[in-house]
Amino acid sequence: MTGLYWFLAFEFALGAVTKYWPGDTFVSSAYSVKFVEWGYPAWMRFVVGALEGVAAVLLVIPDKRTRFVGATTLVLVLTGAVTTHIVNHDPAVESWAAPTHLVIMGVLALANWPADWRDLLRPSQPRSPARGSSRARTRVLR
Repeated sequence: MTGLYWFLAFEFALGAVTKYWPGDTFVSSAYSVKFVEWGYPAWMRFVVGALEGVAAVLLVIPDKRTRFVGATTLVLVLTGAVTTHIVNHDPAVESWAAPTHLVIMGVLALANWPADWRDLLRPSQPRSPARGSSRARTRVLR
């Protein structure tokens, strides 16, 4: 699973970089042009790129809360992307990645769903040794 998180984080980090790229990317035309064609202001690519970059970092932190926040952020971004592709009648060849990643991020968000929403706001608890571990027994015996 860790490899999957790293792979997806790499994909979205690369996507964030391409949003900031001033000209054509190795995959498509410049995002400054694409966002305007889609009906958004050109600066919106920076907002989307920042969200993708932050979410990519959150996905690689091995904590369920941060992975949940990262996946949920990407669910919101990808919902906008899928909606944009539908509204603009983009061909499936150009827009298959957004719905695919939306499903993947939805599954990861559900997999990291907190037991209680307040867990997202609480500071994380330091992990104590397991009750039956030898380290815990030696402290009690001394």
